[in-house]
Amino acid sequence: MATIHSYKELIVWQKAMDLCLKIFDITERFPKEEQYGLSSQLRRAALSIPSNIAEGRSRGTKREFVQFLRIAYGSSAEVETQLEVAQRWNKTKNADFSDVNALLLEVMKMLKSMIAKLNP
Repeated sequence: MATIHSYKELIVWQKAMDLCLKIFDITERFPKEEQYGLSSQLRRAALSIPSNIAEGRSRGTKREFVQFLRIAYGSSAEVETQLEVAQRWNKTKNADFSDVNALLLEVMKMLKSMIAKLNP
């Protein structure tokens, strides 16, 4: 197994970055009056996922890394909830959320698996 030298080599970080960009794209089409509401919250929570993976990986210990992976997982649950609101809201419910939902699920599964493997 190859040694990971940078958080940028982590597939989960790469996918979380893709998710973040998809969230930015989808919220770009939200109503302008939501710029500081749901749109802002979704972007902040989505950005928190790869940010916490990066910060945790850059820390010195496995214990700290696991803690930051847990925070990233919590942020992904925030994104999941906020996407659910957007999908139910009559002003955004017609948007196509399928790609972003699938990628979010994949990131969440990867985070959960990493946490379980690193925290016996």
